[in-house]
Amino acid sequence: MHDRTELSAQAPAAPDASARPKGLRTAEAKATLALAIPLALSQLAQIAIQTTDVVMMGWLGPAALAAGGLTTNLFIIQIVFAMGVITAVSPMVAHVVGRAGSRGKIREVRRVVRQGLWLATLLAVPFMVVCWYIRPILIALHQDPELAALSEGYMRGLMWAMPAALWFTVLRGFVSALSRTRMVFAITVVGIPCNAVAVYALMFGRLGMPQLGLFGAGIASSVVHSSMALFLLIHVLTDRHYRRYCILGRFWHPEWSSFWEIIRIGAPIGGMWVIEFGVFTAALLLMGQFGADAMAAHQIALQCSAITFMVPLGVAQAATVRVGLFAGAGDGAGVRRAGWTGVALGIGFMAMTCLLFLFAGPSIVALFLDPADTGNRDVAVLAAQLLIVAGLFQLFDGAQATAAGALRGLKDTRVPLIIASVGYWAISFPLAIALGFGAGGGPVGIWIALAIGLAILAVLLNWRFHRLSRATEEAA
Repeated sequence: MHDRTELSAQAPAAPDASARPKGLRTAEAKATLALAIPLALSQLAQIAIQTTDVVMMGWLGPAALAAGGLTTNLFIIQIVFAMGVITAVSPMVAHVVGRAGSRGKIREVRRVVRQGLWLATLLAVPFMVVCWYIRPILIALHQDPELAALSEGYMRGLMWAMPAALWFTVLRGFVSALSRTRMVFAITVVGIPCNAVAVYALMFGRLGMPQLGLFGAGIASSVVHSSMALFLLIHVLTDRHYRRYCILGRFWHPEWSSFWEIIRIGAPIGGMWVIEFGVFTAALLLMGQFGADAMAAHQIALQCSAITFMVPLGVAQAATVRVGLFAGAGDGAGVRRAGWTGVALGIGFMAMTCLLFLFAGPSIVALFLDPADTGNRDVAVLAAQLLIVAGLFQLFDGAQATAAGALRGLKDTRVPLIIASVGYWAISFPLAIALGFGAGGGPVGIWIALAIGLAILAVLLNWRFHRLSRATEEAA
């Protein structure tokens, strides 16, 4: 009886008929922000960890930096799919928690989380095999043998971070669905200095550690990510809000219905993320046709956009939970309110970064390049131009990310995958070739095409949520 009472307290309260809509919207915004802020900050902290690795690789020289950058991208494109698949744990748990009157909520939540951990482990294995053989794969792709050798060293150290990172993702989805995300942020923030010290020690042979170069950097990152996952697991197993779920109880007992539902919901999410990552990687290859300056300017604008994107990404994760809770409770009005609140918050933040990019572009570029160096002039000018396009890019990116998060809360992932495929590869990428090369727009034309693709994606995803949430409200 005690467990059922506490569980029902975590589900969204039924809206008071006498409450004013404005008050409901304000309460929803506060609830969404309470979830989104720690998640967004943890995403920013994760970017900081990756940036620390890249900066220290640069101290080893250009070859190590190039190998490290290549390896990181190859690692990310694999883990992005796996993370997308197990992200389904969050809306599934939210639906269970939001459902009223269920006597088996604890058992259902445990089943979903347990199968999420199963799937995280199973997905890590084939990807780790690919990581182990990265050197012959790169040579087969006609990469420089020296670069392939350096990449192999880093990857064979980094690959052990994959199962830990995937377990961390499952556990983060679990605690997020229970509307408690501060510990996720705290653990990730502590990971920043720990990672910096570990990479420094093992890469350069400091603090009594052996000098292992890029392999040491990979080992350090694996140790830090494993520690982060372990600490979050310990927290979940011991904290009074989570321990009653006993997520490792009967761990070897299969629950195939939950297992396959995670795959059904999550595989399209993973596919959507790979599609998005892939189109920006393809855009980088197109930039290479315009020379090193264009690639450098592209990287500056893309890095700035990636940093700001972490905030709407956190809001999207919060929207998934809030929408899932209301959907589980059968509250159609709450579903719409939660979804549109998330979209509004995402667009609102990106509107501020839009103004920043539009009016402070040269100052932002100066953080990456020495403005006093005349050799940087062409790159700086182009990067500032790309940031202007990125300013508009921000609004569309915030709108599409949060709408996709709201749709995940409704367990709607297949149609968004189709929309992303059309928006990115049927429209955006061909348009990038047409504007960048055919129309003579160059690098700016490529970025305009990316912005157009994102705008189409944002409109379609928001329309999709409007239709589904309205149908949910009418059926309630």
